[in-house]
Amino acid sequence: MQTILDAGGAIGTELARALKQYTTDIRLVSRNPQKANVTDQLFPADLTKAEEVEKAVAGSEIVYLVVGFEYKLNVWQKNWPALMQNVIAACKKHGAKLVFFDNMYMYDAAHLGHMTEETPVKPVSEKGKIRAQIAEMLLEETRSGNLTALIARAPDFIGPKNSMLTEMVYKNLKQGKKANWFLDANKVHSFIFTPDAAKATALLGNTPEAFNQVWHLPTSSPALTINQWAAIFAKTLNTEAKMMVLPRWMTSLLGLFMPVVKESKEMLYQYDRDYVFDSSKFEKRFNFKATSPQESVQQLIKMMEN
Repeated sequence: MQTILDAGGAIGTELARALKQYTTDIRLVSRNPQKANVTDQLFPADLTKAEEVEKAVAGSEIVYLVVGFEYKLNVWQKNWPALMQNVIAACKKHGAKLVFFDNMYMYDAAHLGHMTEETPVKPVSEKGKIRAQIAEMLLEETRSGNLTALIARAPDFIGPKNSMLTEMVYKNLKQGKKANWFLDANKVHSFIFTPDAAKATALLGNTPEAFNQVWHLPTSSPALTINQWAAIFAKTLNTEAKMMVLPRWMTSLLGLFMPVVKESKEMLYQYDRDYVFDSSKFEKRFNFKATSPQESVQQLIKMMEN
């Protein structure tokens, strides 16, 4: 049994589709799970409750933790450490391997121009501190030999869900509006195509020697600037690549009316400098070529229109 915790999120559905290459014994866990494959087993559960996490993990060989809590600091502070503790305990009890789908918020802001698996952990945001805390909880268990686990780490998404690029660039251009971005659209910024992220996570989970390591998931290279991304979207949509860059003061103003912008304010350091995610370790080990920006845009548009 391979079990996905939060099967309906930005990664969970794509991961379920990717796992069918390795097994037909897939359990999808969420409040209201929906099948991605005919043979999927649905397991409704509230993952904020320890007893339901334990029941969801029981009988699993591999557990994929791909939860995406509401993007609010107080929600993260309340739920993330407790969930990680409960998932670790359940995996240890039932002898399951754990694959944790993580982001890069814990990295030192001074090193965003070239992030590798060895980049220093030195979070500058409160959300980053939480991510550092829960990653360390997992790594401590693996170092002590109590848990077999790995961390699959991703940069920002290009995909139908939870993607600033999709929300601020694609959707605006699609509607004939100016694309929006924060602070500086001339900085390069890495994005991972969510189907690539899911396929790579499934591959890691089904590669025994990949465990007890941190892996950067395959991201297209070289990284492009936001203006270059906007140009690709505009060309594909047969429109003009107009851009409006939002200065810092404007994000503060918008935050008064838009909760997601308010919650993003502490993350603005990711937009005033180059943001380059190096996934060469994964690509060399698995001979995996990330989807190109042009192809990612074309596929995303098809996904959004279906």
